[in-house]
Amino acid sequence: MIVAIAFLMEQLDATIVTTAIPDMARALQVGVVQMSLAVSAYVLTLAVFIPLSGWCADRFGARRVFIAALGLFTLGSALCGLADSFAMLVAMRVVQGLGGAMMTPVGRLILLRSFPRAQLVKAMTYATLPAIIGPVIGPLLGGWLTTTLSWRWIFYVNLPFGLLGMALAARYLRAHNAQRTPPFDLGGFLLFGLAVGLLQAVLEGTAHLPGGALAAMALSAAVLLLAFSRRSRTRAHPAVDLSLLRERAFAIATLAGGLCRVAMNGPVYLLPVMLQLGLGMNPVQSGALTFLSALGAPLVRVTVGGALRRLGFRRLLLGSAVACAASLASFALIGCHTGAAWIGVIIVLYGLVRGTQFMTSNTLAYADIAPERLSRATSLGGLLQQLTVSFGVSLGAAWLGLLAPHHAPPALESFHATFLALAVLPLLALPGFARLKPHDGAAVSGHAAVHPSDRP
Repeated sequence: MIVAIAFLMEQLDATIVTTAIPDMARALQVGVVQMSLAVSAYVLTLAVFIPLSGWCADRFGARRVFIAALGLFTLGSALCGLADSFAMLVAMRVVQGLGGAMMTPVGRLILLRSFPRAQLVKAMTYATLPAIIGPVIGPLLGGWLTTTLSWRWIFYVNLPFGLLGMALAARYLRAHNAQRTPPFDLGGFLLFGLAVGLLQAVLEGTAHLPGGALAAMALSAAVLLLAFSRRSRTRAHPAVDLSLLRERAFAIATLAGGLCRVAMNGPVYLLPVMLQLGLGMNPVQSGALTFLSALGAPLVRVTVGGALRRLGFRRLLLGSAVACAASLASFALIGCHTGAAWIGVIIVLYGLVRGTQFMTSNTLAYADIAPERLSRATSLGGLLQQLTVSFGVSLGAAWLGLLAPHHAPPALESFHATFLALAVLPLLALPGFARLKPHDGAAVSGHAAVHPSDRP
């Protein structure tokens, strides 16, 4: 429950701001387009500083870092609500992002160190439930708070959760002794962070920036990533431990699973916009339908353990990837004459498939990692998962912008084409999932159908 509080705040804050942007822009006297920086500053800070979290957890102790991260996030939330200028708001969003970058991976590390492998599925089931629900209810809750109270309350709502989480963590979390740690790889951290920031900027600017500028940023990002890769091979303790990708289960879960995550995070942005611009619904109607995707999450959390025991990771991930593609393609069937009930059914099924894929790949990622490498694995895994959220939303928006004729407001057909394009990504993950062996993650899944010749 303690870790779930942190997950809820971090995931909720990534999406709750979007519906309040017009009111915030008017209050702070800036343009609506400029206000997008208040969203991207938070997400980018989350991704960039995640590599620092594992080192801090080992150096200062996971419990101490987790409590400090909750405090930093809560303080940033309060100061965002009090912001009297655009510059102050963006700066405090960075503070929030820094706290969030420490909360999620360190909270996951606490779970991994607190439960035996046989109970890991159940622990992750309860603790990561907010990661599925948060992005769905964020826009609806943000719109309600902005309309009934003020846009400042989308930040103030974090305060009771943060204070409660800090109190419970101080009372109930076990203290793990800090470890002797090597110096932090600051140079590698800067190279990787700049590369990630440039890639995000390329996605954000696809439909707006000149092609030359996009090409220059993409080339710069590639050069920085190459420099980081070469540097990391010469470091015993790089800022981001890419050697973890040599672990088959971890690599498949984070890379092939990442393709599915990028695709399945696109509708978080695309769906409510399509319902409003394409079908003429008001924000309350579209929010009520979008919220239905959260209904399947509790069912997935209860049933995924049994499904893993019967099917194993390989078959469940292959099946869920195909289901992801079908679910995304089904959004292209929604037209002006589609009844609200059928739209609701499509959205509920999307939530079920999304939850199954996310939970299964997330559990597989850490199933076979040695205990001494867990802190680095949670940092890299958390970073890649966070990037799939921002990349999914940005990629969906970029494709929609490119498909809209002459930069006009997107028509329903443009949304349909974007969903069909996203549906290709999970199919590209199938060869990766097919490389899984029956024994991969067996200690966690409990899948007994392992032939002796398949054992490591």
